Amino acid sequence: MNPPSSGPTTLSSARIRCALLALALGGFGIGATEFVAMGLLPTIAADLLPDAYAASPEAANAKAGLLISAYALGVVVGAPTIAAAATRWPRKQLLLCLLAAFTLGTILSAVLPTFELVLAARFLAALPHGAYFGIASLVAASLMGEGKRARGVAFVLSGLTISNVIGVPIITWVGQTSGWRLSYLLVAAIFAATFAAVWVSVPLQPGDAGASVRSELRVFARGQVWWALLIGAVGFGGLFAVYTFVSPIVTEVTGLGLELVPVTLVVCGVGMTVGNFVGGWYADRGTRRSIFVFFGAMIVSLVGLGLTASTLPGLLVFVFLVGASASALSPSIQVRLMDVAKDSQSIAAALNHPSLNIGNASGAFFGGVGVAAGFGYLAPVWIGLAMSVVGVALAAVSFSLDRPAARPARIGTDPRPRTQPVPAQG
Repeated sequence: MNPPSSGPTTLSSARIRCALLALALGGFGIGATEFVAMGLLPTIAADLLPDAYAASPEAANAKAGLLISAYALGVVVGAPTIAAAATRWPRKQLLLCLLAAFTLGTILSAVLPTFELVLAARFLAALPHGAYFGIASLVAASLMGEGKRARGVAFVLSGLTISNVIGVPIITWVGQTSGWRLSYLLVAAIFAATFAAVWVSVPLQPGDAGASVRSELRVFARGQVWWALLIGAVGFGGLFAVYTFVSPIVTEVTGLGLELVPVTLVVCGVGMTVGNFVGGWYADRGTRRSIFVFFGAMIVSLVGLGLTASTLPGLLVFVFLVGASASALSPSIQVRLMDVAKDSQSIAAALNHPSLNIGNASGAFFGGVGVAAGFGYLAPVWIGLAMSVVGVALAAVSFSLDRPAARPARIGTDPRPRTQPVPAQG
């Protein structure tokens, strides 16, 4: 095992910045590989499902949405499995293995010939997702040192939100003009570049010698952890019910050309970026209040989108607000999860991404069911609204079950004498 990293006191500020940039580049690639399919859904459906698309574009688009669901389910399976099993691995080596897996899985997504094989490749490409963010957060926190750990984690996660503003729209445009397969090859190139950057700039760090699979998995015995995961999985599905079908909403409901799809994705990405920072600030002032406030904002935004999506101003304004309110929920849900996880915070931090990706999968699935049933491309908006309402109800039940005498653990602390990850905010 490698010796412990000497920490920020023996590393130059330039080396620390380079390491953080390398880790953030991985988040940028993850954002691209996860979300680019949403803007290319009709293009992918027409290529991989030509007969179905000729018979019914709506049904083919709905089936192509399973590619998004497959990725989300891969995140759900991979995050707790890898986080628990590989917690003792040296961190830099684990990051490099995860990035190699990202690169290979994304290349397979680009070159495999059939829908079924691409579906399997998307599942495999998603397995490293949650573990990467968990390990990258640990490394960033260690590099920044005490008092600055959250800033390091936020820097890593900024790659994900910036990807939604810049990377996803640009790669979507490339896919529309030059083919969706080239889009995935570009994403694979981002992961390969991240591999090289991490290899060069990230210092060696040991794994967690005191951890075990059994100790980490104790988190699943706590009922409130399951409630917190359900709040994210169901409530966050409202965003992805809409985001999955952005392209056909723009072209079929608003009546605009494909060139407006990247613009709409940029608007949504800006909303998500703004919402993440606002949500993090507000969550520090009360988790319970922030969850209800941002669920309320999301419900209002979805109603507004459903009523005004036929107009360009209505589309852009409410897509921005849906993205902002949903993203603002993420830090609050993460804080709630850390509060109720007690001494199993390591794996709990990794579980936030699977929870939100269950929302991704369920939103894409139920939105596709509504479209395939013939209710039109606004059906995902109303389905997302219903999921958000259920999320509010789950939050209300969860908070009502809190014992008055119980005091939540301070975020980022752990009674065990070993390093734990700083809670992620996204």
